[in-house]
Amino acid sequence: MPATKRATVYFEAPIHRALRLKSAETDESLSALVNAAVRQSLSEDADDLAAFRDRAREPRVTFESVVRDLKKRGKL
Repeated sequence: MPATKRATVYFEAPIHRALRLKSAETDESLSALVNAAVRQSLSEDADDLAAFRDRAREPRVTFESVVRDLKKRGKL
């Protein structure tokens, strides 16, 4: 098991209750549930950053140019 660090986290009462209930139903600790949720959130952030990095070289399109093009094509 990787090294762990202790932290104090304050939850809103309904969220804490839901975590406790889920913990009891799944037989997982609160720490395990919170670690999994944070890991998933960080993974999604990493995916978003990778997508931004992959698209960094794409040409930028301004709102004004889109509106101008729509008007030119008779869509507005």
